[in-house]
Amino acid sequence: MIHRWSIARRLFVANLLIVVVFIAIVGSATYVDARDRTYDEAGRRMAGIAASVAANPLVLEAAAAPDPTALLQPYTRDVLAAADVDFITIMAPDRTRWTHPRDEEIGRPYIGSVDAALKGGTLTEVTAGTLGPSVRTIVPVKDAGGAVRALVAAGVTVGTVDVAFAARLPALLAIGLALLVGGSVASWLLGRYLRRVTRGWGPEQLAQLFAYYESVLHSVREGLILIDTKGSVVMYNDQAAELLGLDEAGTRDPIRPPSLADLPLDDELRGLFESGRTAKDEIVLAGSRVLVVNQGPAKGPETAGSRGRTPVYGTVATLRDRTEIEALGNELATMRTLSDALRAQTHEHANRLHTMVSLLELGRTQEALDFATKDLELSQQLTDDMVSSVDEPVLGALVMGKVAEAHERGVQLDVATLGPGTAAGIAVQDLVTILGNLLDNAIDAAAEGPAPRRVELTVESDEEGLDISVHDSGAPLDPSAAANIFRHGYSTKPAGPGGRGIGLALVRQAVQRLGGTLTINGRRGAKFEVFLPAAVPAQKEHEQ
Repeated sequence: MIHRWSIARRLFVANLLIVVVFIAIVGSATYVDARDRTYDEAGRRMAGIAASVAANPLVLEAAAAPDPTALLQPYTRDVLAAADVDFITIMAPDRTRWTHPRDEEIGRPYIGSVDAALKGGTLTEVTAGTLGPSVRTIVPVKDAGGAVRALVAAGVTVGTVDVAFAARLPALLAIGLALLVGGSVASWLLGRYLRRVTRGWGPEQLAQLFAYYESVLHSVREGLILIDTKGSVVMYNDQAAELLGLDEAGTRDPIRPPSLADLPLDDELRGLFESGRTAKDEIVLAGSRVLVVNQGPAKGPETAGSRGRTPVYGTVATLRDRTEIEALGNELATMRTLSDALRAQTHEHANRLHTMVSLLELGRTQEALDFATKDLELSQQLTDDMVSSVDEPVLGALVMGKVAEAHERGVQLDVATLGPGTAAGIAVQDLVTILGNLLDNAIDAAAEGPAPRRVELTVESDEEGLDISVHDSGAPLDPSAAANIFRHGYSTKPAGPGGRGIGLALVRQAVQRLGGTLTINGRRGAKFEVFLPAAVPAQKEHEQ
């Protein structure tokens, strides 16, 4: 039955038991202390009354008289009525009573200790007498020479003391009841709060839920990262650590979670996390990876006092790796670029073939032959230049296609090649990504710029690596845009159906992955310069 109790109920019962035990212990100690204080106060009061009676000259005078009772009995009755005590007994040093509340006890010996009083001291004790158990104090009556001539005992019965003590019990009970009520209310409020935050679950259920939660975090194939409202990373799973290059054991201390500023994140991704805005399938470049990020607020359950407002504890972001898909997309884009280049070349060659056919129909055979020979020489020269500089036929076909495409858009693409004819061991997909995007942007900028519309491509290869320079005649680049031009999502052109701002970002990512450099300069238009270091051959690297 107890295992079905929620944490709130268990805490309430435990706190209530603690309060009850605490009240019982403290109440018992207070009860005993109050009782002892009541008896001490009664003893001090009896000592004062007895000392006052002993100091009266009448007592010393009566002690020397033949009948002390006749003088002292009326006096003690007056003192009893005024001092609110149960008995005052004045006696001779041999214990013979001279006064007593009961007349029949006069002349009989006093019951109690008198040794301390006979020696000149004062004694307070609780003992049984003719009136029952009582708290009494006995003091000596001394003459001028210091001799003890009589003894005075003043006392109050235990029953009377207990009645005085009982008058204090309601206050003690009220304090105990107040502590019980206060502790119960505090336990109830705390239990209510815990019931709300734990949703009425018990510790066994929470432990089971936490086990499920840990299993889900480790088994899910998407990266998951939780960020609170202060910018601290509450937790992230193993997949997120792999995607972001983080320590897998980085968030095991919930008391001191690391902040976003402490994690090695790219500025774009850190800015997205810090903004806390909602993101849906947003592409972010993180190092050499292309990530798809979904982000939303981490909301808690609605409570009775929240007035319809759901508390927000931070943000939850999921990460999916799209690097391989993007690589396949780049390969598809390469094929599409080559297809467009072939289409442009086909269109251009169709125009030239139509011209040659027309010349032949007009009987101008020599001019048709000269036109065909010159066109073949130009195409062959461009092909030979590309092959002599970069021994990659796909790259040569790309450039030749871009020349035809630029010609269609009224842009002259000039190509200059230098080098011994090696691609420095660089993957053709990366070369097509870099050169294709740079040429596309340059042709777009030149086509929208003033005449003459030109793009200059320089490819130089040597033992150190490959240098690529693309310079267009378009509008000058805004200096303020130079810092953001390689950021994903940024573009100086209006967004199309598929969005913009990905081309140069992919160029930057590919250059960084290959360990190269990418710079922008040029006063007229924009000039992009890329250096890609030569890859170390596997055999040479093994020898080193």
